[in-house]
Parts: sequence; C-alpha cells; structure tokens
Amino acid sequence: MINREEHVLSLISYDRQYRQECKLLAGMDEVGRGPLAGSVVTACVAIPEEPVLLWIDDSKKLSESRREKVYEEIMKHALYIGLGEIGPEEIDRINILQATKQAMRAAAAKVPADCFLIDAVANLGLNGKEIPIIKGDATSYSIAAASIIAKVTRDREMTEADKLWPEYGFARNKGYGTKEHIEALKKYGPCPIHRRSFIGNFV
Repeated sequence: MINREEHVLSLISYDRQYRQECKLLAGMDEVGRGPLAGSVVTACVAIPEEPVLLWIDDSKKLSESRREKVYEEIMKHALYIGLGEIGPEEIDRINILQATKQAMRAAAAKVPADCFLIDAVANLGLNGKEIPIIKGDATSYSIAAASIIAKVTRDREMTEADKLWPEYGFARNKGYGTKEHIEALKKYGPCPIHRRSFIGNFV
C-alpha cells in the first residue's frame, strides 16, 4: 500500500531539480483527449512546496470525492492557475493533438512562469523553458496538481451537460466511449457536444 507522505514528497523532490533553475515553475496537463464528447481541458498550475498537500497525485489515481477536496486545496494555495479549453467543433477542425496544444498555450498565457513541466506534450512555443515529461502526472507535483484542476473542471462541465442530454449518461461516463454511451449514440445519434471526427464508427 502506498505511503502517502513518502509519495507526495517524492513528487515534490522531482520538481525541486527544476525549481533551482527558474524563477517560477509551473506544471501543465490536459484531460479529455480520448472522449467521444466534450471539450479538451488543460491546466497550468504554479504551486509552492509548502504547505504540502498530501493528496496531490495523478488525478486518475484519486476518487471523484477526493479529487474535489484536493481541488479546493490547490485553488486555495496555488500561486497561479490558468485554464485552457477547446470545444468539439474546433477539435474536429484541427485534430485533437493541435487542439490540446492550443488549449495548453491558452492556459500558460495566464501564468507568468519561466519553466513549464508538461505532461508528454512538446513544442508548444511558450514564453519559457518547456520540459516534456512522459507520465508527468505520476512523477511531478506541479503536473499532478494541474491534472486535478483540469480533471475536476472538465468533469463538472460534463455533469452539467448531462442535464441537457441525459440520454448519453455524461455524468457517469464524462463523454468516454462506454458501452452505455455507444448504445445511446446508436439510438439517438450525436448531440451538439459530440466530436464528429471521433464517432464515425458508432453512428
């Protein structure tokens, strides 16, 4: 079983090697590259080492209730938070990778960092040093914080979308291609937030 304190201190320690070479370090991550519906959401977060927030981790490793709680802690203690979002029509027009990069640039524009730790994505053209890290959300404290902000933001949006189009189960599947979601697509066809370039095989 994971030792929570040791784990989060290892994430903080990983970032420390980069903090020494920049004035302000920020982490960046995205949520929503794979779903059939909804936006891709990115977050750029500059968060100090103290106070240590024990539950900062890769957002996928936390329960929804835990993510909501640590989201509020990050919002309280972060130095800067930027968000970027690209909707389904633009995703269809320019493809998901370019949409992710565009959303990341928008998120970073609001954060005056000179070093950016980025989960996997490279060559964004930011105004600072870019350090892409594979599986960064499980390695870096800053990227993990960004993953939580992006995940909670997008999940809340999909829960709201469920009120408009309850037949697809967005509150449960968050737009991902679950069996329930695909069956609803076949029965009802796409709604306005479906990505047409993603659903061709299902309708």
